[in-house]
Amino acid sequence: MDHAIEAAGLGKRYRRGRWALRDVDLTVPRGSITALVGPNGAGKSTLIKAGVGFERPTAGRVVVDGVDPWRDRAGAIAKVGYVPQSPSLYRELTVEEHVRLAATLRPGFDLDHARRRLDQLSIPLDSRADELSGGQQAQVGLALALGTRAPVLLLDEPLASLDPLARREFLHVLVGAVREDGSTALLSSHVITDIEQACDRLLVLGGGRKLLDLSIAESIAAHRIAETLSAADHVVGTFMEMDGGRASLIRTTPGTIPHGRPATLEEVVLGHLAAGRTPHLVEVAA
Repeated sequence: MDHAIEAAGLGKRYRRGRWALRDVDLTVPRGSITALVGPNGAGKSTLIKAGVGFERPTAGRVVVDGVDPWRDRAGAIAKVGYVPQSPSLYRELTVEEHVRLAATLRPGFDLDHARRRLDQLSIPLDSRADELSGGQQAQVGLALALGTRAPVLLLDEPLASLDPLARREFLHVLVGAVREDGSTALLSSHVITDIEQACDRLLVLGGGRKLLDLSIAESIAAHRIAETLSAADHVVGTFMEMDGGRASLIRTTPGTIPHGRPATLEEVVLGHLAAGRTPHLVEVAA
């Protein structure tokens, strides 16, 4: 299978010996929209920044569309449309001026494409950046990233400041652009409903390690919620339910009769996040 993003043994250690990422192997298929999920400090932003070339791996490597971002920063930037967690706009410039500035900085930038995406998001071109809400600024960041026509889009929790309607509009434009352009997106998000709406793959990080890397459909099919456990059950993690009870996420074993009830996508994520809190992390390869 052709992969837009590949990581092998990827590790990043900061000062005082703290590993933000450790021994991460993963592949993101070309043309997919992959949800990147994990608690704060799980290594999500570090992974995305390594893909742009903003972070130098301590161990292993990451390749984006065939380019190692640390060895060839310019080559990687040409392959990537990046939306940071905090919008990086110039307060005194209008949206249109941002579009024109991007065109001078990025060879091949498609002004009309960016303007069309801004129109879909109902962002006035004559508005100054300091007149926009935080959510609107994030939407401008998306339009600028799409205007690059980059084959890989890396989005670091861009939905955090958006209200539910703005999030839906953002995701609609993102999905439409990926399907239209044949690009690949890695979207960091905590909102499960957004993931179900827009993504076809799920990548869960916890404690700097990969806990789950499957398609959304495979993630749900491979897990169940068990009320009673047997010695043969592969328990992924146990978490608190809304009513205060405890639920155990188990992996189904091929060839056996499954017990318990089907797990929702939210329960799959919660179970693996719970596993990430323990010393023995669970890793599921694609």
